[in-house]
Amino acid sequence: MTLEGIKQQIIHDDSNDWATRQGWLPVYTAGETARILIVGQAPGIRAQTSHTPWNDASGQNLRDWLGVSYETFYDSNQIALVPMDFYFPGSGARGDLPPRKDFAQRWHPLLLKEMPNIQLTILVGKYAQDHYLKDGVKESLTATVQTYKDYLPNIIPIIHPSPRNNIWHKKHPWFKTEIVPVLRETVASILNDQRPSKN
Repeated sequence: MTLEGIKQQIIHDDSNDWATRQGWLPVYTAGETARILIVGQAPGIRAQTSHTPWNDASGQNLRDWLGVSYETFYDSNQIALVPMDFYFPGSGARGDLPPRKDFAQRWHPLLLKEMPNIQLTILVGKYAQDHYLKDGVKESLTATVQTYKDYLPNIIPIIHPSPRNNIWHKKHPWFKTEIVPVLRETVASILNDQRPSKN
């Protein structure tokens, strides 16, 4: 199976017919030589209609936290952007609806098998953390993020970079003073490592 073959399976899968009929494509990026995996929630409507993940203010914040350029962020041979659902789930009373529960379980393993060089997985928000950390999550998202050292060196859990979380950041300044520098240093170290990939 190739990455392109997996993408075609996703597009033509019966469970995604509703999106395909609207002309929507799955919103994610994946490259065989990617070394960093970012797992988010699900694309917003702007990302969906532009077919570009993190195509909003949240993406700008995330790139700043990581210390990477726009070009590097969207270079799938360096960074894979694989949300918990690849389609905009719709809007609810409190914002976007959650990703479908079974989506990541079905498609993520197939993609990850074709990306054997991942050295760091950044888990953005509760849905990604619950899925990948399972019983390893703490009593709250804040506690999971604050105890990020428990998951190093291969995983870093972070808060969602949405501007809606500005109040959270005011209450928890340690995120930007402690965790963001670790993120930048770790990401830079991996991206600057010129050793041959495992492929």
